[in-house]
Amino acid sequence: MLDGRVTVNGVAIRELGTRADAEHDDIRVDGRRIKVRAEHRYLLLNKPRGYVTTRSDPQKRPTVLDLIGGVREYVYPVGRLDFDSEGLLLLTNDGDLAARLTHPRHAIPRVYEAQVLGSPDAYDVERLAKGVTIDGRRTGTADVKLVGPGRLLITIHEGRNRQVRKMGDAIGHPVTHLRRIAIGPLKDPRLKPGQWRDLTQDEVARLRRAVAHDAGPRRTHTPRRMRADGDHEPRR
Repeated sequence: MLDGRVTVNGVAIRELGTRADAEHDDIRVDGRRIKVRAEHRYLLLNKPRGYVTTRSDPQKRPTVLDLIGGVREYVYPVGRLDFDSEGLLLLTNDGDLAARLTHPRHAIPRVYEAQVLGSPDAYDVERLAKGVTIDGRRTGTADVKLVGPGRLLITIHEGRNRQVRKMGDAIGHPVTHLRRIAIGPLKDPRLKPGQWRDLTQDEVARLRRAVAHDAGPRRTHTPRRMRADGDHEPRR
């Protein structure tokens, strides 16, 4: 420092004891920037309706970061939940784990409770389970259960845009309320909307095990006979 070899944000620092923030300041020695490895943080948030799943929003709507006050680390949401949807959301600064969790080849299951209009029956459930066409492409197979009047429990292994809502539209039963209750091994029915907590070491380890292998692509179901519009034949 006394020789002027240390700079902070382009300014040479010669006074011993000068403080700087390695996470936000550009600290260099002989022109080479010092990189500080940040500690990884893993947060589980129960997102309420009315928040966007981004760090910032050009429309100035509330974001999920508004719900995690006091967190100093730079974290970001893994995947998305619609503005009108609620449920579990993972936020982290572990880029490697985030990339693995969102990559299609790992087929991480996500479980949703969906309230829909009308009364879907066994045929509707079968259609969703085998795959329906949304945005010109069929969805992968899913685990679908009718758990109450107009209430479905849907487990998917894809992360397509507004997928569960579009699946409901495809069978003529639009989703009116959607809540994600599980991300892979992560569940917490005690976490109330708007609340968050750090993951335990065991939960992080289970997430890492879930993406440690290549699950391979999930096959979509192709019916033997299809109508011209790509849908199943009518029930007989």
